[in-house]
Amino acid sequence: MAKKKFSKEWIQQHINDPYVKMAQQKGYRARAAFKLLEILDAEKLMRRGDIVVDLGSAPGSWSQVARERMLGAGGIIDGRVIALDLLPMEAVAGVEFIQGDFREDAVLEQLQQLVGNQKVDLVISDMAPNLSGVESADSARIQHVCELALDFSCRHLKPEGALIVKAFHGSGFSQIVEMFKRHFERVLERKPKASRDKSSETFLVGRRLKR
Repeated sequence: MAKKKFSKEWIQQHINDPYVKMAQQKGYRARAAFKLLEILDAEKLMRRGDIVVDLGSAPGSWSQVARERMLGAGGIIDGRVIALDLLPMEAVAGVEFIQGDFREDAVLEQLQQLVGNQKVDLVISDMAPNLSGVESADSARIQHVCELALDFSCRHLKPEGALIVKAFHGSGFSQIVEMFKRHFERVLERKPKASRDKSSETFLVGRRLKR
């Protein structure tokens, strides 16, 4: 019974959510688009000509934002957006998509082949593992996903490049921040306005790789 009540409440909140309404108006596939937009504007990241890798991209709202930022004259994309997710994602015009599990070497290799020798300007990750409710297990899963995104970034980012990942406050969060500080000159925590108050999600931004 409690579960039903929660579902009803959640649906009601979702329907009345101003970011859900705005996403529908602007044609974004999810309200998460506004989280990324706020971070990009605050950090002055992502511009035409950039190479962007979107990890955990489905349903595609972050890829939509990236594509929008790349549009040049005549609607031609100036730059590259490469997206990856375990789930299928409806095509976003001009976005290269790989379906597969980022934790698997074969999928990672596919992504690395697509990037090739080009260095990446920005890696964005809205990836979140399936959570079990067991805090120690969940924090290990979250840390693992962040580690993979960080490892990929260390190999493929330009020296001036940046990484944005979703993390969660709680057990293991400080270790993720420390991990970022070992590799980036500047590390920031951002909680966008579009992030729900009840959510413990916090986005970490790492800028400029340490030599």
